[in-house]
Amino acid sequence: MQIERRNFLAKFGKAAGALTIGSWLDPLNALAIDEAFERVQSLSPLAVAEDEDFWRWVRQCYTVNYDIINLNNGGVSPQPKVVQDAFENFNRTSNYGPSYYMWRIIDQGREPLRRELAELAGCSTEEVVVNRNATEALETIIFGLNLKEGDEVVLCKYDYPNMKNAWLQREKRDKIKLVWVDIPVPAENDDEIVSIYEKAFTNKTKVVHVTHVINWTGQILPVRKIADKAHAKGIEVLCDGAHSFAHIEYKIPDLDCDYFGTSLHKWLCAPFGSGMMFINKEKIKNIWPLFGNDNPNGDDIRKFESQGTRSFATEQAIRNAIEFHLVIGSKRKEERLRYLKNYWTEKVKDIPKVKFFTSLKDQYSCALFCVGIEGMKPGDLESELFNTYKIHTTPIDFEAVHGVRVTPHVYTSLRDLDLLVKAIKEIAAK
Repeated sequence: MQIERRNFLAKFGKAAGALTIGSWLDPLNALAIDEAFERVQSLSPLAVAEDEDFWRWVRQCYTVNYDIINLNNGGVSPQPKVVQDAFENFNRTSNYGPSYYMWRIIDQGREPLRRELAELAGCSTEEVVVNRNATEALETIIFGLNLKEGDEVVLCKYDYPNMKNAWLQREKRDKIKLVWVDIPVPAENDDEIVSIYEKAFTNKTKVVHVTHVINWTGQILPVRKIADKAHAKGIEVLCDGAHSFAHIEYKIPDLDCDYFGTSLHKWLCAPFGSGMMFINKEKIKNIWPLFGNDNPNGDDIRKFESQGTRSFATEQAIRNAIEFHLVIGSKRKEERLRYLKNYWTEKVKDIPKVKFFTSLKDQYSCALFCVGIEGMKPGDLESELFNTYKIHTTPIDFEAVHGVRVTPHVYTSLRDLDLLVKAIKEIAAK
């Protein structure tokens, strides 16, 4: 573990050229980091999830605003200070002479970044593209697929709105057929979920769109099992991993999807406006780029990177976010996030009028959770939580879901969640 810590500090000390260890350590010192790692090196991820001293160290790596309690990390997550510093350094360097420093110097870090993302995702470097967000990644695939009139696509009414709108546009433009499925809220049976999707498959189905973690509720779907059924019928699988990547531990090949997109500014805590797209190497040649390219039918993943001028600072600071994620540990992070969700939900689940729209079972939920109060509109609940208690959540009023989405992150303290519990108890009692 000492070697791991030294490597970690060495990498951060060299990041962005001018990024110093001092900027990383502030407000902690090296001794505090030693103690944090020594405390957890012999513990299981489940045990580390409850080690408040370790997570207090993590919290101090963020620039937390104590005026509000941010429990809407599902929308976009804050960056740890080391990522903010790297971004600012890259941006400052770019401004010395943009066309020189951006294109000739900083852009040389794109391939190393691709390697690090591929390693984190468990796939080949020839299958990964850096872009701005899950919407760009997934719509590149949605609009790039070779589909013709009458071809069918299976998707769920709880999929993300941008993705549904993209498919609706293809339906309107190309006269493909969209087949919508519905799932229980919450869903707690893999066989039932898989059966719902499988029953929608026909000999005309070309693609199934599956959301790994549903943004409305935090529902985790059995993507691999759905993919197995789809592939058995020659159907391709597109996975929306916006809320699962760097949230729960897995590698993209574990899902056996053909296409995958995610936002890195959510659970990885990378700079705002950063994302990643994965396409199985054998499928690249079949997807048209969203932005024009001189070889649109080629099999080089880089054909999807003809984006013109972009934020080089945003891209390169992703590497610092990866390092920060890895030093915490993927499994430790997942267990902590689930522990935080369990901590507050267990304290309010038996309160009259409190209603859950997310499963309490580990298999079907992690950090994201949706809670409502009977007789209270989601917008009113969100306003009461913020105006009275300064707790920031997001209202969800969609289909069968009527509540607020609560999403803590690794920097969230138990004191924050104790106030949430107090607030829910008081509001429900009114």
